[in-house]
Amino acid sequence: MKIALGPVQYYWSRSTVMQFYESMIDTPVDIVYLGETVCSRRHELRLPDWLDVAGMLADAGKEVVLSTQVLLESGNDLATLRKITENGRYAVEANDMGAVHCLEGKPFIAGPYLNVYSGPTLNLLAGLGARRWVMPLEMGREGLAQMQHDRPSGMETEIFAYGRMPLAFSARCFTARNRNIPKDNCQYVCMDHPNGLLLETREGQPFLVLNGTQTQSALVYTLLHEIATMGDMGVDILRLSPQAEHTANVVDMFHSVIHGTQTIAQAYDRLLPLMPAAPCNGYWHGKPGLELLVA
Repeated sequence: MKIALGPVQYYWSRSTVMQFYESMIDTPVDIVYLGETVCSRRHELRLPDWLDVAGMLADAGKEVVLSTQVLLESGNDLATLRKITENGRYAVEANDMGAVHCLEGKPFIAGPYLNVYSGPTLNLLAGLGARRWVMPLEMGREGLAQMQHDRPSGMETEIFAYGRMPLAFSARCFTARNRNIPKDNCQYVCMDHPNGLLLETREGQPFLVLNGTQTQSALVYTLLHEIATMGDMGVDILRLSPQAEHTANVVDMFHSVIHGTQTIAQAYDRLLPLMPAAPCNGYWHGKPGLELLVA
């Protein structure tokens, strides 16, 4: 199995982003997804900057994929989408059907936000050019087994295997609302929360994380214990989502289990202190997402 690094979901400074990707060069990551998928107001890096990062990573031997924005809200967003889909060098991850339309006839990756839950849908996307699909976050092991049985020949399967889960997107900016300021004058307060803004219940329990227009799980989804099972199911790629600290170490833990240089127990013990919150894996087992089931 290969390891993919998903797009950065948070709003970091330009220097932080550049340093982050420079630090990924020497890691065993095989595939890197780049681009702003959450909010077009985040402009520390524009498309030419992302292409510069892509060139740096490609020169280091990484497969680079440009990810499109999930929720497009303006003509400028659409213009950026078209530039990404017409970049001519790098593969593109389509995160909405508008992107699929722009990419029709070209090889592309069907992102997790397309919500592919059936064989006929996957076959339809394959006919439009999809060569890889990313399983929806809420899909469990049983659903994946059926999809693997039904997937068309040559279609790669990628699983979100680590990180806070992106659960929903909205036209509203919840981080700005938390400061009682409008979205159009948000003052880029997302940058104050490099791992998102934790939302707790009235009892003080972690519930969700606010990340601008995106809502995430409060806990960290991890399928480290399921690597062997996913390998047996024919999964090709594991996606790890970047976090503000320790991402390279997280990559090393997954890589060590895939290649047998650490036991799952050893890697898990070392992974726990690297997480920004407690682990969960409920969706994989067909349970509520915040649950954790470890044999």
